[in-house]
Amino acid sequence: MVYGFLIDMDGVIYRGSELIPGSDRFIHELRTRNIPFRFLTNNSQRTRRDVAAKLSRMGIEVEEEHIFTCAMATARFLAQQKPNGTAFVIGEGGLLTALHENGYAVVDHDPDYVVVGEGRTFNLELVEAAVRMIMRGAKLIATNLDPNCPTQSGLRPGCGAMVAMLETATGTKAFSVGKPSPVMMRAARKELGLTTDETVMIGDTMETDILGGVQLGFHTVLVLSGGTSKEDLDGYTYRPKIVVESLAELAEMMERTDWRPFWQPGVTPKRDLRPTRPPAVLPS
Repeated sequence: MVYGFLIDMDGVIYRGSELIPGSDRFIHELRTRNIPFRFLTNNSQRTRRDVAAKLSRMGIEVEEEHIFTCAMATARFLAQQKPNGTAFVIGEGGLLTALHENGYAVVDHDPDYVVVGEGRTFNLELVEAAVRMIMRGAKLIATNLDPNCPTQSGLRPGCGAMVAMLETATGTKAFSVGKPSPVMMRAARKELGLTTDETVMIGDTMETDILGGVQLGFHTVLVLSGGTSKEDLDGYTYRPKIVVESLAELAEMMERTDWRPFWQPGVTPKRDLRPTRPPAVLPS
């Protein structure tokens, strides 16, 4: 049975600089069994090579092709909308590289788009310049609308918080390409070469990973190793298909069907599929 995974990273694979136990084993099994997967990240700061290098330092060996960032999704989207366009960028290397690779020139006057991503370069001088450009007709694009980003020292403002300032100042609503936007998630699915029913989204955040997966009809797995607890689920009108403590527990469940998709009809486990720790598989 053909299937594959779209996998969030922070809170699923690692927390800060610490590998979440069992995540390396899960990825190793995917590679050994030739199960297709992509890592999806709403962080536009790093290039895919940088992300692959970070994972390698943590003991997870992957290639650049396994990484799909919101910066890549944004740049590809803009190249489809207006080939060889121009952009004024508030962001860092990952976003700049993606735009260049997709034929975009980064300019400081009269751009087609104002593109905002993650980063620490944000300041009022950039905001004032961006506001003037937007008022003159430049379109406002956000790599994602995450309000904050977790760091080892606590939360810092995310792309969504930065974009909100420009939206308020100009009265213009930004178009966002990152999760849960179908633009990014559908593009990642197509990279896997899979249909909707063959795609599984794994994440730790209900508002991005799980919401995007549910809206596109993917199978969804919520891991509780990141920013969401089991108690939080009562506050949402939508539900993940499966809830597990971590990728280690998901790997245990996969082993019971010899890594066949146990969520598909007709797949019989070797033994009880219920994880050793609650919660179990939730009804669709």
